[in-house]
Amino acid sequence: MIVGLLHRLSEKLPRVVHRISVMMKPQVVFVLGGPGAGKGTQCARIVENYSYTHLSAGDLLREERSRKGSEFGQLIDSYIKEGKIVPVEITINLLKKAMEETMKVDEKKFRFLIDGFPRNQDNLQGWNTVMDGKADVKFVLFFDCGNEVCIDRCLERGKSSGRTDDNRESLEKRIQTYLQSTRPIIEQYEKQGKVRTIDASRSVDEVFADVKNILDKEG
Repeated sequence: MIVGLLHRLSEKLPRVVHRISVMMKPQVVFVLGGPGAGKGTQCARIVENYSYTHLSAGDLLREERSRKGSEFGQLIDSYIKEGKIVPVEITINLLKKAMEETMKVDEKKFRFLIDGFPRNQDNLQGWNTVMDGKADVKFVLFFDCGNEVCIDRCLERGKSSGRTDDNRESLEKRIQTYLQSTRPIIEQYEKQGKVRTIDASRSVDEVFADVKNILDKEG
């Protein structure tokens, strides 16, 4: 009887361990849209109302750029100023580290909004290679906004943000990079039925009402 019990327990144990490991896997929502589409603003609202942790690829890169003694600081700086996409290894390493540190502090914090990533095919391939089996991408939250609206918002933000890339020259380069590199990624996820599109040209409250509907539906 005891042998039978132990046998049944040993059969169940891998399933229990597997279930726990699946439970602990980061659940990711990629947040994409052009510069000035309101990704950061909406992510802040989501964090206030839902159990998500917001990770901005751009913020992580800017923090790393200004971190004393960073081996990547100068490289990141030159890429950002040129409106180019930073090498994928650096970005994924920073995202992975941030998720691990968050979950180490609180294991219940396994839901992440990753804002401004993946920005191109190289980003996506890098993510699939490094994070395959280590994180689940639930869907893409796409903030769709016209180029001129985006530029105007960023120029307004630049008056107080202190960001070196919030000027018209950098913005036009960033929008071209977005159209050429990021839009095809959104289209790829669309084919998989994983994109939730929101008209981001409206007010913050109107946009968040749509975000709320999506998150309430997705769970």
